[in-house]
Amino acid sequence: MKRVAKILPVGSWAVEQATDVFCADYEGRHRRRMVLPLQSGEKVLLELEHARLLQAGEGLCLEDGRIIKVEALPEELMEVRAQNPLHLVQLAWHLGNRHLPAAIEPERILIRYDHVIADMVKGLGGHIHRVQAAFDPESGAYAAREHGHTHHDHDHDHDHDHDHHDHVHEHTHEHEHRHSHSHGHVEHHHGGHSHSHG
Repeated sequence: MKRVAKILPVGSWAVEQATDVFCADYEGRHRRRMVLPLQSGEKVLLELEHARLLQAGEGLCLEDGRIIKVEALPEELMEVRAQNPLHLVQLAWHLGNRHLPAAIEPERILIRYDHVIADMVKGLGGHIHRVQAAFDPESGAYAAREHGHTHHDHDHDHDHDHDHHDHVHEHTHEHEHRHSHSHGHVEHHHGGHSHSHG
């Protein structure tokens, strides 16, 4: 079974390069490790350090160089509409307080159906409609792009952190000991430069 070697961000690759398609709803695309069934019937292994959403339009680059296109399967969602742009922002703020996955568009907000949230939105003057649509919610301010790397990249990241630690230790050691006193002057060495103070 082939593995996903890298995830290509939306717009960073040519869609016509895709040799197969992986299509799933929100739940089916939010994974850390799973076997992905492709449109052709082939199955490939996805193994990431952290769970993340595979967004529609991303490319899954396999270890053999092939690219699989990610598509979002339409599902039942709740469309939130407001009385005006400011009202939409206010509704988005309330939904954000609930930490709900939400796809924010210029004139509407899409979330997964929840009757409790529907009642809350109506109570705030919003309008609710149930729709069938692809769901690609906002990734969040702290969602790092590097989460697209597979689990096999973890060793490289660990080595980098280890080297950085050693560098800090050595620099601190030298800084504490590289000083001398001469004729009432204290000479400090910082990164190879000397500064004298009377």
